[in-house]
Amino acid sequence: MVTEERICAYIDGFNLYFGILEGGYDKYKWLNIEAFVKSLLKPNQKLIEIKNFTSNVSNNPTKQKRQGTYIEALETLGVKIIYGKYQSGATECNRCGNVWKSFNEKMTDVNIATHLLVDAYQDNYDSALLISGDSDLVPPVKSINSLFPNKRVFIGFPPKRYNNSLSLVSKGHFVIGRKKFIENQLPLEIKKPDGYILRKPKEW
Repeated sequence: MVTEERICAYIDGFNLYFGILEGGYDKYKWLNIEAFVKSLLKPNQKLIEIKNFTSNVSNNPTKQKRQGTYIEALETLGVKIIYGKYQSGATECNRCGNVWKSFNEKMTDVNIATHLLVDAYQDNYDSALLISGDSDLVPPVKSINSLFPNKRVFIGFPPKRYNNSLSLVSKGHFVIGRKKFIENQLPLEIKKPDGYILRKPKEW
């Protein structure tokens, strides 16, 4: 008898977002994360939970509003959102000495690592689907391999995000193709439980 394999999905939101952009799939950013993740699983795998790791954009009110709409849409699907920080800093040109303000996402890799390990310890999954190409996640994957040999982490690389060091420590990996993004889009309008209608932003 084939037993169901329990799957928890961990999505590096910014890594996936910029992979979609760099892959030339920007028309498909209005992604139904739940359907998308389920399309990556095998028949004997059961999705337990999806965790999406992101940060609130704070340097652009228009972008912030669009991001907020998308996050609200994901929450209607039961996707759990875990926030890091979006911090400002300064970048200096080594050649000309000019300094300009820059923004960076912080804590996402730490948050993902923490949830991967805690969920493994609490036996919340048999396998973890990690959607990211960030090499900073190599240490937690190696730790799970060592501490929980009966569990596995397999990697779904976003477009243009393949990482060899991450693939080597995983117990399975693949690059996510264009078809998965095309086939798993959210509807143009989504009704929240309170009756409010979320609409896909025009520039999304």
